[in-house]
Amino acid sequence: MSPLPEVTNGSDKPLYNIGVVARMTGVSMATLRAWERRYGFPDSERTSGGHRLYSERDVMRLRWVKERIEEGMQTAQAINALRHQENTGQLALIEPWRGDQPQAAQHTSAQHIHIVSEQLYQALIGRDLSLADRLLGDGLALSTPEDLILDVISPTIARVGDAWEDGHISVATEHLATNYLRQRMLMWMMSGPPTKAIDPIVLACAPNEWHEGSLMILGTLLRRRRWPVAYLGQAVPLKDLSSFVKDLKPSLIILIAMTENTASELIEWPHYLPEISQSGRPVVGYGGRIFTLQPEWRLRMPGLYLGDNFRDALATIERLLPKSSN
Repeated sequence: MSPLPEVTNGSDKPLYNIGVVARMTGVSMATLRAWERRYGFPDSERTSGGHRLYSERDVMRLRWVKERIEEGMQTAQAINALRHQENTGQLALIEPWRGDQPQAAQHTSAQHIHIVSEQLYQALIGRDLSLADRLLGDGLALSTPEDLILDVISPTIARVGDAWEDGHISVATEHLATNYLRQRMLMWMMSGPPTKAIDPIVLACAPNEWHEGSLMILGTLLRRRRWPVAYLGQAVPLKDLSSFVKDLKPSLIILIAMTENTASELIEWPHYLPEISQSGRPVVGYGGRIFTLQPEWRLRMPGLYLGDNFRDALATIERLLPKSSN
């Protein structure tokens, strides 16, 4: 017999960011923001940087409301019903039993990943690299390097960059944190499993583009999936890229630009790679913050836009690559 569901009020300690809560509840991030704006529900905590944090009780309340909406209630009615039952002491929040063990393990892992992400950020801005080593070691106990890259390292790099831009940390601290994470990803890239028998994927930043975090994340994820990569890194002149590609004959070329200035330089790649531009082989894929935040730039950039996030980019890239028997 399966255990009965647990009746609990849940912890009020703020633990989960909005992305984790969206995955745990099935309520989108946009909807969570809209509910808080319109109904003051849930009344989430905020980090020092203004990011929302939710407690276990918040997650359970959100699930309760979502279930009432699926039963036919309007959103406002469901939230009012929740508050009425809370005020009258009639509400019993039930944490559903997950007889499906893989799903239960995934839920536990998501909680663990979020905690590791928050603690890693605090360790890095506190310049405690020994603690950062221990945290990533603990993270690997429940997660793969790929999950840590996507769910811990990627958001941590973004948070460190935001903290520097907002003046909360110094340039030196930002460099220490990003170089630490960069070294960790390089280690995973170099120690990946044996590669598939295809020509390598070339990854390069646009000329004068020194922000290589996104490129390195993508290169490491590809390498962990056994795709061979030729990682060129920061600020690659298009003339040098042209001669390199002619000698290597890659299966795919991936280019990254983060700003308008570097994107405007990257637009010129067909001038340096005319045969590839005319034949469409190999495919030239591109990405970066400028193309995500300002989609009009995609109309100006020759090549294939890889997607708005790393998972979309990986899916796009793997559809383009030839099949391999090993």
